[in-house]
Amino acid sequence: MRLKTNGSRTKKSSHKRRNGTDWGKLRRVSAATIRKGIAADPDAHATDEEFWKSAKVVMPAPKEIVTMRLDADLLRWFRQQRGYQTRINAILRAYMLAHESV
Repeated sequence: MRLKTNGSRTKKSSHKRRNGTDWGKLRRVSAATIRKGIAADPDAHATDEEFWKSAKVVMPAPKEIVTMRLDADLLRWFRQQRGYQTRINAILRAYMLAHESV
């Protein structure tokens, strides 16, 4: 059972939502279709030798496991979507950066 935001209960759906990459579909895409998609993407930029001369590998900072007490309704709200821990982390980081000068 799941709780709605108003506190009433609903049955958990019996079907699973497909997550991730559809590898079969991806394998069926032709190279020409892929090139066409790249050409149409305004954010896709080719890299040249000069780019790679100054490129640096940036590893993400390791996360620490913590135990926190959060209000149940707050946690339910965040858990409605995948990646809720990452979102909580981003919100806390934004708050930290906004208050660094304090």
